[in-house]
Amino acid sequence: MSPEREWWLRVPGVLVRPRNVFLALRITDSDDLDARQEPVLLLVILAGMAGVLSTTAWDGILDPGAAGGVTVDWLTFVVLTFVAGALEGAAAYFVVGCALYLGARGMGSLGTARLARQVLAFSCAPLALSLFVTLPVGLAAFGGDLFRTGGRDSGVGGQVYLAWRLVFVLWSLGLLLYGIRTVYGWTWGRAAGAVGLLAVFLAGFVVLTTVL
Repeated sequence: MSPEREWWLRVPGVLVRPRNVFLALRITDSDDLDARQEPVLLLVILAGMAGVLSTTAWDGILDPGAAGGVTVDWLTFVVLTFVAGALEGAAAYFVVGCALYLGARGMGSLGTARLARQVLAFSCAPLALSLFVTLPVGLAAFGGDLFRTGGRDSGVGGQVYLAWRLVFVLWSLGLLLYGIRTVYGWTWGRAAGAVGLLAVFLAGFVVLTTVL
């Protein structure tokens, strides 16, 4: 089996057998590293789109005149979500990936920044999955009100739907912790320390960008 095919199979595989996938990230062969690029790109875009759909900007994007005075139709909605998701995913891949690299270095890792970013990408597989699991449920329950201000999703049903989406966020966070532990061969405490440093570096980045 080619390395490309193996890595495509590892995209869904990380959801059920994450240890095998994270251990495979240790491989430094150039062909294997190249074979990961497209699966990582897919995960980054899908997770970015899932993230965009959870933002306050998208809560009311279908409101009349919400997008600079223009009413957004469903085709435009799909295009905007894809473009914004790709941009947000790429930004998170490098910014959060860099923070993870620094956090791992702070705990004694000698791994590369590329490895840290790939651990992050595969940890986001549950977020990527949520795009196909939570969105259809939300649309079936609330229709277009899911992306309109004060729609049917503003009540108890909306809170239940939010909790359903948070399950995938927590799953990704847990997978990130497990991935760090597996890839670097650390204890749970040391992996948690890297996640803690990741949070500190990200907080510093947010403060710095706010001040500037």
